Amino acid sequence: MNVISTPDAPCAIGPYSQAIVANGMVFTSGQIALRPDGTFLEGDIKAQTTQVLENLQAVLKEAKSSLNHVVKTTIFLANMDDFASVNAVYGSFFGEHKPARSTVAVKTLPKNALVEIEAIALQS
Repeated sequence: MNVISTPDAPCAIGPYSQAIVANGMVFTSGQIALRPDGTFLEGDIKAQTTQVLENLQAVLKEAKSSLNHVVKTTIFLANMDDFASVNAVYGSFFGEHKPARSTVAVKTLPKNALVEIEAIALQS
């Protein structure tokens, strides 16, 4: 088991790792719209989703993986009315690759983020 840490994504804001690699699989922690320097992006849902997916890309790259190797994502939304907007941004990052996915509405997210996404991927 290997702990993944990269300065190209925000540091964990609690007692957890950016990701763990175990048996060739990458398990990322949920990413919110924090910039790599730790500041929060106060943007709309599309801007926050873009930052979240850029963070995931950076963590996956450090783990020797990529969005093309993601097998499952979980999306947490503060407002299910944002579903279509998140889908538009998400689709632009994943293209033709369509991993399994769950999307759930939650009451609140850390730092009052609008979206959080976690992923499970294979190493490349």
